[in-house]
Amino acid sequence: MKLDVRITPTNDMRADADLILLAERLGFSAAWVVEQRRNPFFSLTIAAKESTKIQLGAYRAATFPRSPMISAQIAWDLARQSSGRFPLSLDALEAPGASGGRLREYIESLRAIWHTFQTGERLRYRGQHYTFRLMAPFFNPGPIAYPHIQIYLHSLDSAIAELAGALCQGLHVSETHSADHIRQVIKPAVNAGLQASGRASSDFSLAVPVMIASGKGDAEIRQARQRLKLRIAQAAKTAAFRRIAAHHNWALPSGDGESRMREQDDDRLAQLMPDDYVDAIAIVAPPHDVLKQIEARYAGLADRVSLTLTRENRALIEAIVAAG
Repeated sequence: MKLDVRITPTNDMRADADLILLAERLGFSAAWVVEQRRNPFFSLTIAAKESTKIQLGAYRAATFPRSPMISAQIAWDLARQSSGRFPLSLDALEAPGASGGRLREYIESLRAIWHTFQTGERLRYRGQHYTFRLMAPFFNPGPIAYPHIQIYLHSLDSAIAELAGALCQGLHVSETHSADHIRQVIKPAVNAGLQASGRASSDFSLAVPVMIASGKGDAEIRQARQRLKLRIAQAAKTAAFRRIAAHHNWALPSGDGESRMREQDDDRLAQLMPDDYVDAIAIVAPPHDVLKQIEARYAGLADRVSLTLTRENRALIEAIVAAG
């Protein structure tokens, strides 16, 4: 099971890239930069030039707001810059149902465009949602040494998980997940997709972002747990949390139904959040036990797990890695 980090970009791209370089020095397998508030690709571009081994991924990259052509160009340039260390993780968290067909075409379009980039063959892709028939020579960036760019999806929807198994190299589940939901719902869906496409499980990575509450002593851990409750309360208004709640037959924290919950103040929802919800979703442990508990929970279930790395918590992450 590989250990990765997740990094949310800040106003300082240089500092964000330095966090990626720190992750490489600490021995992490990959650094995934989240598309949240800011573009994830800029700090990855800096790190691609200055790092040597760590994988450099965009995490939850905006999908439908970008044309597949734009995403294909960005990924191609980063694959070239990083010597093949760039995987693209597309946000599909809110794309179940009817949007699944569009997502399938998005992925197929990326592959078709990359094939034309690499071979110079005529671009021919026609679908219900996307059609690409033109690639002028002056627009084609040309072949690269590592053209097989990995695609991950990000979702907790079983239909999207099956699509990932059929077409992609990996799936990121949501932070607000439970191991039982992954085992009972997500893993079988991925396996169905793999079987339908004739691929082996070794061709695929199930990636799990882990939320942790940790600290030097009991007081710090209690404070971290309260901060974690607030994060989960904010996530409780999302479709991802509702899937987990339905799977476990959890009552919504507000007790007032889904529509009322979206109107609730986050602090109030955090106060109402039961401890067993937090324990099912997150790892609460001192630094020397974090990796042991991750191993106990996810061994045989996840192929890679990731921890959040920030400038503020770097000492904690260093302590967790040192204890492991």
